[in-house]
Amino acid sequence: MTDLRVLTQRIVAFREARDWAQFHTPRNLAASLSIEAAELLEVFQWDLDDGRTLDPDRRERIAEELADIGIYALLLAHEAGFDLVRAMTDKIEENERKYPVDKARGRSTKYTEF
Repeated sequence: MTDLRVLTQRIVAFREARDWAQFHTPRNLAASLSIEAAELLEVFQWDLDDGRTLDPDRRERIAEELADIGIYALLLAHEAGFDLVRAMTDKIEENERKYPVDKARGRSTKYTEF
């Protein structure tokens, strides 16, 4: 399995070989990430089953959109100069504090309402 640092290096090498860094400002990467997230949501547009059915075609589209989102997220983290794995770990730990199991289990309530 490839770790995120190796994957980021591969993505950056792909980009550098094509001289695309000039287009990858933090703002442009954030916009691209948001656009790809909207494309992921489009996969579920007009669902009659709450998006629970994941046939092979839908699974492929989801994988493609998630890949685009991941690539842009890794590039944005690279450009901003931070470790995405560390940031995600910190966020998980913060969420564990905000949403203790005994108060959050089975609930969608925001932590400020506990």
